[in-house]
Amino acid sequence: MLDYLPREATPVDPLTGWNGLADMRAEVKLHFPTLDAAKAYADRHGIEYVVVPASRPKLKLQAYADNFR
Repeated sequence: MLDYLPREATPVDPLTGWNGLADMRAEVKLHFPTLDAAKAYADRHGIEYVVVPASRPKLKLQAYADNFR
């Protein structure tokens, strides 16, 4: 997945206190079938990238009865 970093800090709306979004590139997420395809796309379009390995989800196995202990 290629995820753009924001160019600037998100502004805070003074009325609501919510974070705004001035850079629409932060909304774009591109998915690729392989890491090599993502690297080739970034190289072809002159995009600097950092590869962050995906973390493995930690499964917490428990039985339904454990909810009542």
